[in-house]
Amino acid sequence: MRQDRSDEGPLKTLSTRLFYKLLNASDRFAVPENAGDFRLMDRKVVDALLKLPERSRFMKGLYAWVGFRAVALPYTPAPRAEGRSRFNARRLFKLALDGLTSFTTWPLRMVSVAGLMLALPAFGYGSYVVLDYMCFGNEVSGWSTIVVSLMFFIGVQMISTGILGEYVARIFEEVKGRPVYVVREQRGHGLEAEEP
Repeated sequence: MRQDRSDEGPLKTLSTRLFYKLLNASDRFAVPENAGDFRLMDRKVVDALLKLPERSRFMKGLYAWVGFRAVALPYTPAPRAEGRSRFNARRLFKLALDGLTSFTTWPLRMVSVAGLMLALPAFGYGSYVVLDYMCFGNEVSGWSTIVVSLMFFIGVQMISTGILGEYVARIFEEVKGRPVYVVREQRGHGLEAEEP
């Protein structure tokens, strides 16, 4: 686990913190912050990782997902002896996107929330416009009807898309084919099968 990030710029440090907060927003398991991809693993862990059938692998998430006990070894990287890293901002963004889409479904849920945030004010504003028209009349006819109906129906469409996204997220989880659980340790031999 990287002990110090003082050699990185403030934008990279902030984006790294944001990435881990978003990635660990679900309560299923936590991906340790600042952990590298290089690690020492017991054979059981390697076997569990090799059994996972998915092709697009975000390894930091998979290490945490298999759930074996992990001990962090803090280190401070030495300055680069020569050359520059080829891992630019575009590749870091792609890696972050891979991690977020592999282990979270909150982007799909955000569509529903955004739709609700559009539909509810539209409904409230529509109620206000109707009351305003009934009590005081309306100088510009048609404008409010168009705006309210647009906001309301766009909100409804986004809510519907979010609901559809929930089903897509469940399909996504099933298609990965990950096992329901990983056996950490086996004790005993169980019952012997009776011979007929």
